[in-house]
Amino acid sequence: MRRILTTATGVLILAVMLFPLYWMLNASLLPSTELVRPTPTWLPVHGTLAGYRNALSSQGGHLLTSLYVSLGTVAATLLIAVPAAYGLAHLAAPGRRSLLFALLVAQMIPGIVMANAFYVAANRLFLLNSPLGLILADSTLCVPFAVLILHAFMRSVPAEVREAAALDGASDLRTLVSVILPMSRNAVITASLFSFLFTWADFLFAVTLTTRDEFAPITVGIYRFIGAHLSDWNSVMATGVIASVPVAVLLVVAQRYVAAGIASGSVKD
Repeated sequence: MRRILTTATGVLILAVMLFPLYWMLNASLLPSTELVRPTPTWLPVHGTLAGYRNALSSQGGHLLTSLYVSLGTVAATLLIAVPAAYGLAHLAAPGRRSLLFALLVAQMIPGIVMANAFYVAANRLFLLNSPLGLILADSTLCVPFAVLILHAFMRSVPAEVREAAALDGASDLRTLVSVILPMSRNAVITASLFSFLFTWADFLFAVTLTTRDEFAPITVGIYRFIGAHLSDWNSVMATGVIASVPVAVLLVVAQRYVAAGIASGSVKD
């Protein structure tokens, strides 16, 4: 009986969490006239794909911008976080504990404070309405988190592995690229996935650093699309579904690597 109650409770919680996703998918297939009826339509029996056609025609550029910015942020994050985590984990970096504490503090700074500073900096560097400006801004959130994740895993790699590579004549850079990095695959995938998710879902930096609609990511595109099509909820919901597909695919594909990366990083020396 206890197992039955536990399973039923889990299914109920899962149903409550997934209901908004179901309703978004359902509404994206219903004509706009069906969405304003007093009695809700639970299944899109007479569904239409007009909302998806409208969403792709008007939001396709925003999706490509989000994809470009997200992938660029992942590349910039790994380029900085991987050697930083290796240095903090295996090299005698002075002030290592203070730096790790500073990375934790950096994640507690309110985003609106950083957004105002980024706007001033981007305006002076002519990076407003530029994917590069968004990549740099989003990287400031992703790099500290990625360093902490990678540092926790790399500390669990035995020192004998690095010493054996050094005996074979490998430099620190060669050891990182050829030995430590392949062993840290799960942690790298975890850091990459979370960096992608952070960037893909970012709204604050995107709306602050983009003043022209053609350069806006999908989060800002949906926000402005709702304002212009408040009565066309069919297209609005279709846009939300399309924007959720890349994230859902990534989570399904990378979930086992993420679970292994987080579990490995939780083990202490």
